[in-house]
Amino acid sequence: MEGFNFKDPNINIEEYIRLIRSQNSRWNMIPAQYYTKYNVKRGLRNPDGTGVLAGLTSIGEVHGYVIDEGSKVPVEGKLRYRGIDIEDIVAHCRAEKRFGFEEVAFLIMFGFLPSEKLLSGFKYGLSKYRVLPPEFTEDMILKAPSKNIMNKLARSVMALYSYDDNPDDISVPNLLKQSLSLIARFPVLIANSYACKRHYFDNKSLILHNSNPEYSTAQNFLHLIRPDNKFTELEAEILDLTLMLQAEHGGGNNSAFTVRVLSSTGTDTYSAIAAAVGSLKGPKHGGANDKMMSQMNEIKANITDWSDKDQIYEYLKKILRKEAGDGKGLIYGLGHAVYTVSDPRAVILKERAGYLAEVTGNTEEFNLYCAIEELAPIAFKEIKGVDKPMCANIDFYSGFVYQMLGIPQELFTPIFAMARIVGWCAHRIEEIMTSSKIIRPAYKSAIKRLKYTPIDERKTPTKADIEESAVKDQINVSDKVLEPGDLQ
Repeated sequence: MEGFNFKDPNINIEEYIRLIRSQNSRWNMIPAQYYTKYNVKRGLRNPDGTGVLAGLTSIGEVHGYVIDEGSKVPVEGKLRYRGIDIEDIVAHCRAEKRFGFEEVAFLIMFGFLPSEKLLSGFKYGLSKYRVLPPEFTEDMILKAPSKNIMNKLARSVMALYSYDDNPDDISVPNLLKQSLSLIARFPVLIANSYACKRHYFDNKSLILHNSNPEYSTAQNFLHLIRPDNKFTELEAEILDLTLMLQAEHGGGNNSAFTVRVLSSTGTDTYSAIAAAVGSLKGPKHGGANDKMMSQMNEIKANITDWSDKDQIYEYLKKILRKEAGDGKGLIYGLGHAVYTVSDPRAVILKERAGYLAEVTGNTEEFNLYCAIEELAPIAFKEIKGVDKPMCANIDFYSGFVYQMLGIPQELFTPIFAMARIVGWCAHRIEEIMTSSKIIRPAYKSAIKRLKYTPIDERKTPTKADIEESAVKDQINVSDKVLEPGDLQ
C-alpha cells in the first residue's frame, strides 16, 4: 500500500480502496454489547418493539397495540387522520361514488373536513398548480435521465427551489403555498420522469401528456402515464383508494420523521421534501412494495400449484431459512412496527383487491396472496421460534393491485410518494409552528481516546494486524505497535 503513487495516471483506485477497506470496517463496527451496556434505543425503539416517544402530532394516529400494566397487548389496527377513522372516510366516499384523495389532502393539511364549496376550490387550486415551470421537463428531467424514478423525483423537487421566488420563507402562508404546489406537481413529475426512463433506458417512444384540469389526482395520473390516455373508472377509483390509504401515517414513520428533523433546522421546503423522498425509497420503508413484488414473482415461479397450501408453506420456510428469496430470511409485506393484529389499510385494500381480481381474471393469484398471509405467521413461528401477531401490511397487497391496474413496478414506490407528500407537508408545517428546538438525539462516543501520532512515526498495518485488532473492551486498540508492511 505504501507503494501507491497517486501521481501515476494508471493508478487503480479500486485496488487502493480494497486494501484499506478492512481497516476502515474495523473502526466503524460497534459491538452489539455496547448498545445493551448503555441502554441505547436502536432504531429509536424500546426492547419490546414500541417506539421511543420523540414528539407529539395532531395530524395522524397509528394505533396497533395498548400497554396494559407495562405489557404490550396486540389489538386491531386503526389509522386516523386528524382524529377521523380512515375506514369511515373510505366508506363515505365509496357510498357517495366520489374520489376521496383530495378530501383527505384537505383534511390532513388544514385539520378539518371541507364543505363542498371549500373542497371544490381546493381541487381547482390543485389543478392550476399542476403546471410545471416553463422548460422544466426539458431542462431538469429529459436532460438528465435516471433509471430510478425516485431519484429523479428528489432531484426535481430540489430543482423547483430555483423556480420559487421566495423559497426560504418559512411563514405559514408561504409553506401552504409551497405544499399545495408540491402536492399538485408530484404526479406530473413522476409521470414525466417515467416517460423519460422508458425512452432513454427501455427504448420506448417518448410520450408526454399535458394534465387534464377536470380530472381528479388519480384520473390525471392514469391519463399522464398511459400512452393513449385511456383508463376505466374502476381503475381510477382503486388508485384513488390507495392514495387515500397512504397519504399519512403519523410522525414516527421514517420519512415523516426525516421531514421533521430537517424542518427543525429551519431549512427550506424543497430540501426537507427531497430528503423524505430519499427516505421513502429505501426497501425498509416505501421501497418494500417493490421488494414484495419481486419476492412474489419468485414464489409464483417456484410453486407449481398455487392452491397447494403444503407446497406454499414449505417454500415460505425455505425463504425464512435463507434458502430462497434474497437470502435475508424475510417475507416482505408481513409485519409492521406498530400494527399487530391487523393493518387497517391492508384490510381495506384486500377487499378491493379481491373484487379487482374477479374483474381482471386474477382470482387464482389473489388466493395465493391470501394463503401466504395465512401461512407466513405459522412458518415464522416454526422457523424463528417467535410467537407473535404478524399481519399483512399495505405493501402486501398494494403491488398486486398496481399490477392488476397495469402499472409498471418501477412506479409502485413513486405512487407511494405521490400520496405521502400530503403527510410530509403537514408534518413540516406542524414542526415549524409548534417546535422551537432543533431535533438532535444523543450519540455516545464508544471509542477510546488516543494521542496524536506524528506522521513520520506511523506504520502501515499488515493484514494480520487488522485481523488481530478485533474489538473486545474498547472500540480501538491503544498502545499497539504496528509493523510496516502492505495489506494482502
